[in-house]
Amino acid sequence: MTEHAKARHVLIIEDEILVAFEVEALLAEQGFTSFDIADSLSDALALALANPPDLITADYRIVGGTGEEAVEAIQRKLGRIPVVYVTGNADQLQGRLTPIVDKPISARRLREACVRAALS
Repeated sequence: MTEHAKARHVLIIEDEILVAFEVEALLAEQGFTSFDIADSLSDALALALANPPDLITADYRIVGGTGEEAVEAIQRKLGRIPVVYVTGNADQLQGRLTPIVDKPISARRLREACVRAALS
């Protein structure tokens, strides 16, 4: 990595590992360089505190709760972090300003959502 390139770390909150790997691969294509994957609220918070992310992607339904609860817990501790919800339960997030990408995941829609999240 050159001194001009900045590491870009993502926390993927997703309890289906194949979906998490798909999100990771699509974000790597966008230039993100490191990833943590959490399947529960407690894992997400612990990983975020250990290695604060530049972006969070979160499914709505995760082990023992929701991605929304995990994001809120992380942001209470670390402040505002750009978030993109990647979910098959978009109806549960209606009315939120946070970008939402429906499953199955479109690379283009994920890229656009990441740009919107970074700007909001």
